[in-house]
Amino acid sequence: MLQNFYNQIGTASPAGVIIAVAFMLATGFLMTRLTGLLRLPNVTAYILAGVLLGPNCLALVPANVVSGTGFLADIALAFIAFSVGEFFRMETLKKNGGAVLVITLMESLVASLGVFVVTYVVLHLSLAFSIVLAALASATAPASTIMTIRQTNAKGDLVETLLQVVALDDMVALLAFSISTSIALASLHEGQADICETILYPFVRNAGVMLLGGVFGILLHLIMGRKHSTDNRLIIALSVIFAFCGICALVSVSPLLGCMSMGMLYINLSDDDKLFKQLNYFSPPILLLFYVRAGINFRLDTLWNAAGSVGATPLVVVGVVYFVARIIGKYLGAYGGCLMVHSPAPVRNYLGLALIPQAGVAIGLADLCQRILGGEMGASMQTIILSSSILYELAGPGCAKLALYLSGSYSDRLEEITTVAAVDENGLPKSATQVLIERIQQIRNDLPAQMANLKAEEDAFTQEAELFARTMPGIRHGRFLNR
Repeated sequence: MLQNFYNQIGTASPAGVIIAVAFMLATGFLMTRLTGLLRLPNVTAYILAGVLLGPNCLALVPANVVSGTGFLADIALAFIAFSVGEFFRMETLKKNGGAVLVITLMESLVASLGVFVVTYVVLHLSLAFSIVLAALASATAPASTIMTIRQTNAKGDLVETLLQVVALDDMVALLAFSISTSIALASLHEGQADICETILYPFVRNAGVMLLGGVFGILLHLIMGRKHSTDNRLIIALSVIFAFCGICALVSVSPLLGCMSMGMLYINLSDDDKLFKQLNYFSPPILLLFYVRAGINFRLDTLWNAAGSVGATPLVVVGVVYFVARIIGKYLGAYGGCLMVHSPAPVRNYLGLALIPQAGVAIGLADLCQRILGGEMGASMQTIILSSSILYELAGPGCAKLALYLSGSYSDRLEEITTVAAVDENGLPKSATQVLIERIQQIRNDLPAQMANLKAEEDAFTQEAELFARTMPGIRHGRFLNR
């Protein structure tokens, strides 16, 4: 019986695929219970779950299931890129001016330039590999940083600048990756492509994808409307996003920039952020499977070997150099950008520390890179990004919290996080116990507002539930929800 069970897993039968997917979902969830104790992001748990299920450990997910779920990368990247578009509201961009854009370009490009110099000039890796790895260095994972801000209730100039920079950062990464992969492919076929194919064609192709994505964003706005139910809105959005990804796959073009353009056009035309929250509810299982699958593809044994098509340096050395060079580049770039726009000293000195984490977008782009470059080079790229992402997610939250603390954005002293008068209404001084009680009461009163910010997604669905309750015959609004 047990042998038959394992045989089913190892085959491409429907039962084997379903069981393998169940293992991926369950292991990814259980791993978050462990990493949660260490306050690590879920992405780290999913990668470790994939390593556990992969050929390096238990080998419970067969290779045919991994290869057959390659479409998950396109879907996951589509969700990631579409959600990035939400942050590009025109009123926000106009209000913030060019200061945040300058800082974002500096911290992204300096990090990329630093990685390119150490990989291509110092380690003598191939041009194609170095330029794509440099583009991936610009990406930042904002989730752990935002989580730290919420946990500490940090406020101030550093927090405002940080939130705006991480919103723009992924757009820069997507643009840099799309251009770098085109140049890398041209360099691999040196002598077979002219300057138009090498330089002009990538720009024209990416511009065309963004334009088509914008058209789909307008189409989504026109057919969505406000009269559709929650279920139908989700169905319509998925059908449009999937259709766009399918068209891009037919012409062998990455859907990243197009999906980002689609999300940007939609949010500016409709001002409907509820759709993004609904997609955030739908996407976690898909993203989980995607990251677990990336962990399964992670080959620990390759870290100690040199990839012949990349260079003579072992991948573990490349990974460590990439890890250090990106951190230095992010810090120096953020510092220089803040100097250029005359940011306050706390922002200038500590912003770079909060930009260290790297996970979601970079892992997705590395998986896409494996398919674009292929072979040993693509596998080496994914190995370096996955291993370094785990290190970044281990160090990132601590560095972000340190940056917020050193900048004075938050404090753990009651005297600094609460404001209580030292005297009562009659002008008499309060006792130490009375002041302490009032401080505690003030903190308790602030908790509901913080919890409301953490549950913004739930609010969107609560409104839909209330609307549903009003339309249900025989159910009095209020009574049903109260029960």
